[in-house]
Amino acid sequence: MEQNIKAFIYDRKGRVISIGQNSYTKSHPIQAKFAKHVGLDKKIYLHAEIDAIVKCPDLSKAHRILVIRTNKKGQNLLSKPCPICMSAIGSTNIKVIEWSSS
Repeated sequence: MEQNIKAFIYDRKGRVISIGQNSYTKSHPIQAKFAKHVGLDKKIYLHAEIDAIVKCPDLSKAHRILVIRTNKKGQNLLSKPCPICMSAIGSTNIKVIEWSSS
């Protein structure tokens, strides 16, 4: 079942500086790099957190990331970042990691 997952990166002042969304058809070399790094080589489809990191125009200003997963009714579901995304987030200046819960 496909999920709707979005990630928002904020600067220290709380301004959104990047938005990412998961994809079941696209990948990115950064996704593959961190998937391999944590031993999940086959998880190559783009995660929202990686998409937001890749799209961020200035990662040095990134302070907080919020990950939200919703079902088809628009209700929040648990969206704690996976080991791949935690590794990618850990390689940035992001200090605060938040996610939706069910």
